[in-house]
Amino acid sequence: MTASGRAGGEGRTENGAVPALADMRIKVFADGADLDSIIEAYRGGLVKGFTTNPTLMSKAGITNYMAFAAEVLRVVTDLPVSFEVFSDDFEGMREQARKLASLAENVYVKIPITNTQGRSSCALIRDLAGEGLKLNITAMMTLEQVRDVAGALNADVPAIVSVFAGRIADTGRDPVPLMAEALEILKPLPKAELLWASPREALNIVQAEQVGCHIITVTPAVLAKARLFGKDLAEFSLETVKMFYNDALKSGFHI
Repeated sequence: MTASGRAGGEGRTENGAVPALADMRIKVFADGADLDSIIEAYRGGLVKGFTTNPTLMSKAGITNYMAFAAEVLRVVTDLPVSFEVFSDDFEGMREQARKLASLAENVYVKIPITNTQGRSSCALIRDLAGEGLKLNITAMMTLEQVRDVAGALNADVPAIVSVFAGRIADTGRDPVPLMAEALEILKPLPKAELLWASPREALNIVQAEQVGCHIITVTPAVLAKARLFGKDLAEFSLETVKMFYNDALKSGFHI
């Protein structure tokens, strides 16, 4: 998939409609740490992979990292699942990465682009990719980082390059041109996939599809909104009017 092959409004019809999510080429990965939601998404058949991170796991009340990972992998046996290291020194990351990778063949190990001191993880990425570990490089936001990672990955080993487009947009910058350029940088790595991370709304799925991203992570809330893709806008408008009317009646408002 290339930016040139997916740009120019492809995926939209002239009346502004978009295809159903199931008809898009982009792969949707569910992002979260709630086991029930993971099971529901897996059985639904729409998502093509799963990601999580220590922050999501902490918010979900997970206390045993490896037990949770094992439980997820007991359910999800045939789709990519990303688990993240959390050591702040690179030798610790290396040890954790090897342990996580040993859990199952479908595990991608998430390595942050730097540690908390801002030191690049690329030397470690090069070593682990050289060992054949499938990696998901995370927390990336600049093209310089994408170039550095592209130089460290193993062209023969599958990898995911997670660029946090949503957080880029939070700063007032349009992430679409950056994601298009990131795709160009990754062209020499046929097994490396670009992931649009941290989407804020369902429209981001359409944007990621049009620019040519291979993967997008979505929360259950965004995934639910994406089920509206292709909905008739006049019908949606009428439903909204009815909602306002019915809620006003229920409230007993008077003017």
